[in-house]
Amino acid sequence: MRRVQLAAIDAWSPPLVRAAWVNIALFIGTVVGLLIDPRAIAGAPAWLKPAKFCLSTAVYLLTIAWMVRDLPRSRTLRVATTAIAWIISAEVLLILMQAARGTMSHFNVDTAFDAAVFSTMGVGIATVWLCTMVILWVHWRTPARDRTMALACRLGLLLQIGGAGIGWTMTRPFPGQVEAMQHGVHPMTIGAHTVGARDGGPGLPITRWSTEHGDLRVAHFVGMHALQILPLLLLAFRAVRGGTNEAPERVLLIATSAAYAAFVVVILLQALHGQPFVSLARS
Repeated sequence: MRRVQLAAIDAWSPPLVRAAWVNIALFIGTVVGLLIDPRAIAGAPAWLKPAKFCLSTAVYLLTIAWMVRDLPRSRTLRVATTAIAWIISAEVLLILMQAARGTMSHFNVDTAFDAAVFSTMGVGIATVWLCTMVILWVHWRTPARDRTMALACRLGLLLQIGGAGIGWTMTRPFPGQVEAMQHGVHPMTIGAHTVGARDGGPGLPITRWSTEHGDLRVAHFVGMHALQILPLLLLAFRAVRGGTNEAPERVLLIATSAAYAAFVVVILLQALHGQPFVSLARS
């Protein structure tokens, strides 16, 4: 029975689902690393970031696979899903490699090799971002049997694309880095997720979001996970009502998406002004 269920999930999109299983296996490996490796990178356990990326990548891949399960198997869709599966898995492997080396994966330009790794990751994630847009385009053009669930998927994809795009705000040189380069000093890092201080300061448990300064990862994370939240919200709404009703469901999805987008903008602006997310949560 379990084998039949796994085969049904694999049929959603074999490249995406199989890549998800690989990332789940890698996640288990990073948990072992957290237990036995005492090293820290940028103030956090060395294997914490790889663990978070493995888990979030697996969830992303399975969500996309579920969203495309009923779409026609066109060449465009096949290329997009296969590219996402291979590229994002390679991205995770680079993060794991850098953790094993005891150094940062993101923003690291300390050596030519580190800079090449970071540049490769940037090109890869930009390609995944474009492929996600292709999936949204295919989804929007395809008639759906469940129109409100299709709307939840499409709005989730749209918000996820916007949230993923926030990642590019982290890659620009920050004032101290610009000043160093102007004086001919080669910086160890270009870009950061903390605004107003160096990365690696006091942060929330697990996420490590800064508790003292702005942190661009918050809006990035919240925006990207609209991909799961909107379909789950619709399923919860249907469970409470005991059935489907297209009119109120569409109102719920549109209103929630607008509020969600506004919230992402607010926490992004808050981070850009150097204010920690916890200050908003306390207000």
